[in-house]
Amino acid sequence: MPVEKRPIIGVMGSGSKEWIELAEPLGCWLAGIGVHLLTGGGAGVMTSVSRAFAAVQNRKGQILGIIPGDFDGGKIVYKIGYPHPWVEIPIYTHLPLSGIEGKEPLSRNHINILSSDAIVALPGGAGTQSEIELAVHYGKPIICFTSSIDLNSSGIRSTDSLDEVKRFVVEVLKSLEKL
Repeated sequence: MPVEKRPIIGVMGSGSKEWIELAEPLGCWLAGIGVHLLTGGGAGVMTSVSRAFAAVQNRKGQILGIIPGDFDGGKIVYKIGYPHPWVEIPIYTHLPLSGIEGKEPLSRNHINILSSDAIVALPGGAGTQSEIELAVHYGKPIICFTSSIDLNSSGIRSTDSLDEVKRFVVEVLKSLEKL
């Protein structure tokens, strides 16, 4: 079955902590507005936002996961735990780097950002920080759904309010209709 063309919202964040209080309401809301959800397909925020998205009845969008891999001994090897069970469309890569190496050419973070129409960053570590920096570098609309991320770049919106995140996403979606 072909994937229906819909806006893609990338949700980035911790690969270890789920941040359920932020991720679940966000995932449910995104599913309700009919967009596709894109994550890195692993644990933490990637799991919790996807699980909430998948739980919404009669949703239209699907869950995409950009899966890290590594070329080892003539074959691609994927990290244990990827993709998590809620990924509906896994996109397997040969890109192993993450964390503090998240901006390097062999990191899937470039695909995460470039494939998203807008990015919502939840709390996370070095990998999330690199995705924020890549969003700025590539000129992608981004909002940080946390005040705990170090925002060295000016012009990035940051909030602890889901309502403000919703307004940001709606603004981006409206601007896409004008293209």
